Amino acid sequence: QVQPVESGGGLVQAGGSLRLSCTVSEGTFSSYDAAWFRQAPGKEREFVSAITWSGSSTYLADSVKGRFSISRANAKKSVNLQMKNLKPEDTAVYYCAAGPRNYNSRQILGAAGSYMYWGQGTQVTVSS
Repeated sequence: QVQPVESGGGLVQAGGSLRLSCTVSEGTFSSYDAAWFRQAPGKEREFVSAITWSGSSTYLADSVKGRFSISRANAKKSVNLQMKNLKPEDTAVYYCAAGPRNYNSRQILGAAGSYMYWGQGTQVTVSS
């Protein structure tokens, strides 16, 4: 069973950095698109960033542009989210998602319904 596993969350002060990692040990990871979503308390899950199966295209939510970046290492079956200049409003549970390659567009890859496999989430807390 394909099961993404996230790691790297934690508590950080505003302005700090964290790097989230997600590994997908089963399945053909190199053929999966991947993304990060987040959900803050009392809010709906929202898109953060996505990367195509080849790594040739990446997408970021407007709220994190210039601060977050996404990358992948297919040989390691992993996708990473580098987060810099963190803000208290970045506090949320961050979820890794993966799924068979899809049409390469922000609208498609930014939608939660485009992904079949989801991790359990990792907590990121940014203190002010």
